[in-house]
Amino acid sequence: MLASQTLLHTAVFALTVLQALASDTFIAAVYEHAVILPDATDEPVSPEDALALMNKNMDVLEEAIKEAAQQGAHIIVTPEDGIYGWRFMRETIYPYLEDIPDPAVNWIPCTDPTRFAPTPVQERLSCMARNNSIYVVANIGDKKLCNSSDLGCPSDGRYQYNTDVVFDPEGKLLARYHKYNLFRRETQFNYPKEPEAITFETPFGKFGIFTCFDILFHEPAVVLVSELQVDTVLFPTAWMNVLPFLTAVEFHSAWAMGMGVNLLSANTHNISLAMTGSGLFTPEGPAAYHYDSGTEEGRLLLAELSARPRLSPTYPPAVNWSLYATSIKKFPEEKDTFSGAVRRDIFTFSELRCKAGNYTVCQGDLCCHLVYRMLNKSKDEVYVLGAFDGLHGSLIKYHWQICTLLKCKSTDLSTCGQPVETAQTKFEMFSLSGTFDTNYVFPEVLYSGVQLAPGEFKVLRDGRLKSKHGTSQPLVTATLFGRLYEKDLPHPLRTSPYNITP
Repeated sequence: MLASQTLLHTAVFALTVLQALASDTFIAAVYEHAVILPDATDEPVSPEDALALMNKNMDVLEEAIKEAAQQGAHIIVTPEDGIYGWRFMRETIYPYLEDIPDPAVNWIPCTDPTRFAPTPVQERLSCMARNNSIYVVANIGDKKLCNSSDLGCPSDGRYQYNTDVVFDPEGKLLARYHKYNLFRRETQFNYPKEPEAITFETPFGKFGIFTCFDILFHEPAVVLVSELQVDTVLFPTAWMNVLPFLTAVEFHSAWAMGMGVNLLSANTHNISLAMTGSGLFTPEGPAAYHYDSGTEEGRLLLAELSARPRLSPTYPPAVNWSLYATSIKKFPEEKDTFSGAVRRDIFTFSELRCKAGNYTVCQGDLCCHLVYRMLNKSKDEVYVLGAFDGLHGSLIKYHWQICTLLKCKSTDLSTCGQPVETAQTKFEMFSLSGTFDTNYVFPEVLYSGVQLAPGEFKVLRDGRLKSKHGTSQPLVTATLFGRLYEKDLPHPLRTSPYNITP
């Protein structure tokens, strides 16, 4: 019986590969998971209790993986923290960690579970992939023992890493990635000593992988796309939405368009922490996305994507993001400007006082230009043009240049930049551009109710973000996110001789 099952699995896997080879597209899936969280505790739980909690989450993920496979998906991405959640200190997360070997060991945990025992989580994930003939991407924790001969070894004698794993349709451990840019609350984890650029080939393109906060930095995100030329990025995330922009679906879609790759973004779902927003994003815009701040339910998304988007006839042309804005001579800088905060970032704003006009607002080296006509301006709404040129962040500092057409929370100008997700005003047209010092610029439009606007705007080769035929829905923001990676402050690891916990 076992031999016949193995032959059947081999035949199914071979058929899956042949089908993928015969097409220039593939079916991708992401699952936004409402994670079952552990109880907050100052003391570590037993390994048995930790595994019981993880199995509850994996029960949910397994059902999503089965459904995705039944609908023809070749690969599925699950979220960061999707198996054990958060609420951890360094000591209390330890029972949830496993030693994850280098994929070069050529290991299928499902069929050889004792080789690196105990690894029950890796075994189960491997079997999910193998039993459903699908690539499975998951986020778990890795532990590595160390000793005093390693000057960076933490005092408890181990490294702990936020880790993504990929299992192929046979269940083999195909890739392992240790998160390099830790968010300020991730004190339970260590940085890897060097940033990792993890790629692997599939019958439907070259893939890269990184985690959540990593997307904002040159290493590994830009390295994977610009230097290693991946076609698709796998992106487990636990993204807390920051309105009026930097919501998950808005920025992740913008990043995929700006970088010219597919991005498979799987977010955790927790409305009390403003965590929602997943999608299958392409260089042309979102193929499918989900944003739900009202329920506690997970969501499976699937879409057919180009396997090698750079070879697609619809692949967007290269953009010179400052060409148009630097050529403008007739728009003087607005005199009547004011400052407003978007979180901790101080923007320079100018109110759009008329239903149509030309505006320019500057901050630092950045000048933002806007031409617009409102269709039905609500008297209860105020819009501004905003510019930001500076460092953002706490533990890790990184440099933004941002131009935004933005709805204020109320008619009180002091509310400009505060969270807002609904609007009433539509625009007959708008054209937004900026004197960016970088070609890494990410464009996106956000409509009322945190809805994207696929197909309703275009980016011209001279760097203008323009509406095509007006906005079909009321506008919350139209934004160009520019990243000056060369002006970032050093990574915390680069400022210390030791690889210590942040």
